[in-house]
Amino acid sequence: MRVLVTGASGFLGGALVRDLVARGEHDVTILVRPTSNLADLGDAVEQVRVVYGDLTDPASLVAATSGVDAVIHSAARVDERGRRQRFIAENLTATEHLLEGARANGARRFVFISSPSALMDRDGGDQCDVDESLPYPTRYLNFYSETKAAAERAVLAANTTEFATTALRPRAIWGAGDRSGPIVRLLGRTAAGSLPDLSYGRTVEASLCHVDNVVVACRLALTAPDVGGRAYFIADAEKTDVWGFLGDVAGMLGYAPPSRQPNPRVLAAIVAAVETVWRAPFIAERWSPPLSRYVVALMTRTATYDTTAALTDLGYVPVIDRATGLAGLLAWIAEQGGIEKLTRNL
Repeated sequence: MRVLVTGASGFLGGALVRDLVARGEHDVTILVRPTSNLADLGDAVEQVRVVYGDLTDPASLVAATSGVDAVIHSAARVDERGRRQRFIAENLTATEHLLEGARANGARRFVFISSPSALMDRDGGDQCDVDESLPYPTRYLNFYSETKAAAERAVLAANTTEFATTALRPRAIWGAGDRSGPIVRLLGRTAAGSLPDLSYGRTVEASLCHVDNVVVACRLALTAPDVGGRAYFIADAEKTDVWGFLGDVAGMLGYAPPSRQPNPRVLAAIVAAVETVWRAPFIAERWSPPLSRYVVALMTRTATYDTTAALTDLGYVPVIDRATGLAGLLAWIAEQGGIEKLTRNL
């Protein structure tokens, strides 16, 4: 099968490309910017077809789909920096152009990397063991959540008998090789002593997803029958106590766990003030907010997912357990010179 992977310079996209190339079962094309750093692809970069383009360049998106049988679309604007129009262009409109190009060029399969953030209500609470019957919210936490949900709906609506489209929803992808994901960023702030404890004594659980487990789900989604028009939660086998996990890993790295607990009312006031300031286009386009409603929700709401549908339809079973994944992550962080060096420029 000839497979196009977008976002190949990123954490998940890179892992996908290395896996597909190593298995030798598919011919791989990658869509990257001319300025993308492809060093993490290693020797795999010599065995792929490279198409240069950008999520905001429709012609390059269509060109990248030429001659491919399937698309795995993992590229997206994740950072909270930017105005709504930018998120629409890079997350929704780009996905629509990829769908149109893939379908017109004869592709048979489209796998979209979505996110459970697309299902988080702005004013909602905990989501415990939810499945795919969970509806989209009426109000979103941020532009990322809103446009990922819109893109997911567009992908699923594009499904036909000749063009099968599916969406995978992993949360907080983590593991060795992660240079800028949520777990690494949180560990960096813990090391710097700047991460407050927002648990307020509660156990906040999350269904995290090791990168190798997402790669398995993507590979299965390329060929699984009868998955067209459907979305699937993808997660590790274990539920994770977010604050307990951060504390344990911080200790392993030689740092004190987060302990400072801000007054909830003060925290809410700060978030409101930051949101007001970040409405200014000059600021929104240049910097990510230091704190947001979205980040607070991720750190204070339980979010665990039932992956029965992925097991039933895709045959998905996690291949990496938390202990194995953590050992690999810690070893890789040490190879990079430690968490402070790794996150210095984030």
